[in-house]
Amino acid sequence: MSIQPDNRFVDTTPWTDATDLSAPERSDMDASVGLLMWRKFRRHKLALVSGLFLAFCYLILPVAGFVAPYTPNERNAEHLYAPPQSINLWHDGKFIGPYVYETTGEADLINFRWVYDTDETAPRKLEFFCEGETYNIFALIPSDTHLFCAPDGATVFLWGSDRLGRDVFSRILYGAQLSLTVGLIGITVSFILGIFFGSLAGYFGGKTDWFVNRMIEILRSLPELPLWLALSAAVPSNWGPVSVFFMISIILGILDWPGLARAVRSKFLSLREEEYVKAAEMMGAKPSRIIRKHLLPNFMSHLIASATLSIPAMILGETALSFLGLGLRAPAVSWGVMLNDAQNLASIEIYWWTAIPMLPIIVVVLAFNFLGDGLRACLDPYKS
Repeated sequence: MSIQPDNRFVDTTPWTDATDLSAPERSDMDASVGLLMWRKFRRHKLALVSGLFLAFCYLILPVAGFVAPYTPNERNAEHLYAPPQSINLWHDGKFIGPYVYETTGEADLINFRWVYDTDETAPRKLEFFCEGETYNIFALIPSDTHLFCAPDGATVFLWGSDRLGRDVFSRILYGAQLSLTVGLIGITVSFILGIFFGSLAGYFGGKTDWFVNRMIEILRSLPELPLWLALSAAVPSNWGPVSVFFMISIILGILDWPGLARAVRSKFLSLREEEYVKAAEMMGAKPSRIIRKHLLPNFMSHLIASATLSIPAMILGETALSFLGLGLRAPAVSWGVMLNDAQNLASIEIYWWTAIPMLPIIVVVLAFNFLGDGLRACLDPYKS
């Protein structure tokens, strides 16, 4: 009795030399590490969207004055605490293009608040690429051309106005120039100090390691917020907004480096025992070259992810100091300064749009955290 083979689960396609079952695996193994990291990063949808959003935010910073319809300190005395206005396209069933309605305000002496009436009979079309107040492109080139402006006799307060009649939308755009830049300057200072002291402690060890560790422990034992307040209060009150901005950035960077220094130290303690490091030492390479050419490149991916996760802390630090009145001060414009103007809870209850500056802070911090998670997940593309 012969047994017939069961071919139900057998591929009967003839074998040819052109059939290459290892093509996908070979494609991955032949790809560069950067390409593998990109493939893994783009599968992290939140990180990808956050990266594109942050790239857009930083690209718009140099031309914020062009996008904003008003300058940050431009006042409209007749529209104090004006509510947000909508931009409409259709009027009485006809498409007439972007327009706003004229609003007029008056003081309600009974309820002690501003009340605005909208005239919906006469639409006012917006003006594009129009002339307005002067601002600087890239902080160097003066210009007075704005993307859009309010027509004569009307206003365009997309997110309302504050207690002085200043446009909240325009001030948020201008405030982003300081609030988003303070994180980059602070993280630069933090990385220079953290990498320098961490690499010294991790590579040389001994007394150098002991000294750096004691310095880190002293700094980390100090309460963070009171230390911020003390250092910020030490900034002379007669300094200009630019000087205060750079000093706040440096202070945030100085207080943030111990955590990075410990991470660099622990990594260097393990990497300095690798064979390629020993070989470089036997060939007479100097410690500075070994750290720069051999140790840091193996740790750079972790540093990039760490920087992405540290920038939100810098932004929140500046916001907290400015909110408490110890950071940036008027006439400088940042998100923290705007929140400082909105401390009155009674005013927020009536004029809720004065608290809108909280939204960009929340969105940007979340975007940085999502981007950092995505970068951290794709640092080692060979791990699933």
